[in-house]
Amino acid sequence: MSSQQGILSIDQGTTSTRAIVFNLDGTKVATSQKEFTQFYPNNGWVEHDPEEIWKTTVETCKDAIHQAQEKGVTVAGIGITNQRETTLVWDRETGQAIYNAIVWQDRRTSAFCNSIKDKEAAVTAKTGLLLDPYFSASKVKWLLDEVDGARALAEQGKLAFGTIDSFLIWRLTGGKKHVTDTTNASRTNLFNIHDLKWDKDLLALFDVPESVLPEVLQCADDFGTTQANLFGKSLPIAGVAGDQQAALFGQCCFNPGDLKSTYGTGCFALLNTGDKALNSQHKLLTTIGYTINGKTTYALEGSIFTAGANIQWLRDGIGVINDAKESQALAESLDYDHGVVLVPGFAGLGAPHWNPDARASLYGMTRGTSQAHFARAALEAVCYQTYDLQQAMASDGIASSKVLVDGGMVANDWLCQFLSDILQVDIQRPKNMETTAIGAAYLAGLQLGLYKNLEDIMSHKQIENTFSPRIDQGIRTTLLSQWQKAVDATLAFSEGAAV
Repeated sequence: MSSQQGILSIDQGTTSTRAIVFNLDGTKVATSQKEFTQFYPNNGWVEHDPEEIWKTTVETCKDAIHQAQEKGVTVAGIGITNQRETTLVWDRETGQAIYNAIVWQDRRTSAFCNSIKDKEAAVTAKTGLLLDPYFSASKVKWLLDEVDGARALAEQGKLAFGTIDSFLIWRLTGGKKHVTDTTNASRTNLFNIHDLKWDKDLLALFDVPESVLPEVLQCADDFGTTQANLFGKSLPIAGVAGDQQAALFGQCCFNPGDLKSTYGTGCFALLNTGDKALNSQHKLLTTIGYTINGKTTYALEGSIFTAGANIQWLRDGIGVINDAKESQALAESLDYDHGVVLVPGFAGLGAPHWNPDARASLYGMTRGTSQAHFARAALEAVCYQTYDLQQAMASDGIASSKVLVDGGMVANDWLCQFLSDILQVDIQRPKNMETTAIGAAYLAGLQLGLYKNLEDIMSHKQIENTFSPRIDQGIRTTLLSQWQKAVDATLAFSEGAAV
């Protein structure tokens, strides 16, 4: 393998688009990032401008490719990772979207999802998902129903639906490829994750015509080639995965029991369950982890709605801290028995509760409660919630022996140590924190033959630090008991508030 070859990873996120060129050993050679506008046209609605997403994608890719060329690195191909569930419908002739992209956070279809709740068990059996506006299916239905003339055009085969990866591939290939991968398809509520096909019963339930659907490929596959006029030459698009699955792959979680947990604004934990799609009894999502070489690997996924957002609230919401970095020193200034517990239900509680009505609660305050208590309680809450996910996953059939972490929060050593103490497993923090982008690059490199196999990819992984449990077990038991009491009280309050 030539050290002068690189892979361009397009990381199309919720608030920005990034393009990163990696060497084959996983070293970052070039990076470019552009933020784009968030639109909130109504309460609970979140939209993106598809043209702005396209523009930032092309601009960042050109910039990163140019930077790489100046360093003597030639891009051999492209991997794409994307914000999942965000939904687009566009005209097949013009390539123009009929409406803004409806973002994964959008709640406009809540009433419809509630109206078919009696079908949830059947939907979950096929998709591994819950009936929720979070997923793509109800968004597609809304677009076809609410945009003038859209349903008629769809019935005539003139419209195309896709998640962001699919839209970008369509544009990059000049409309020659209408495709997606199994991970993105598995987040739509229209895809049967067991037989790996769009499901006619689900299409009927959500009133989505088959004609709008993309072809579903593996994660390492031939997704077409870019138009030569975009980047100076045609480049193969060879790897695609939704952002959390790309991080699972980037963390080299290739064996059953491997668990990665990403701590950004929220937290997403994915557990490799091998070739078994486990049916969770604890409201975890069953999803496709990745599909390569004709084999699909499944995962259990748990979502914590607010992680880094807890610290943002301390800084921007109530002014307890001036900078997120202060949280570590403040947390370290207190002992375990400080007595304050935060249940961060700022946007409801995610897995394993899935309670949208829960609200944030703070327990144990006294006149002596200070900013240090707020900071430590906010960090501890993330670890307690991860413990709840870990326990749910273990109860569903697979326990993890370690957790591979990434995301902005895990630069905090205290958080990583406390996480290890509470989970009672080693916490491994990688040297390369760009796990989502590198996952897409690995997939592309695998398809292009730049990596021989998963073992070859694994050989490039470097761990920057490992944190091992060292807490007294009596103290740990007391802390977890306090946490459970606080969660129970918060859920009880949410029930009372809803009456």
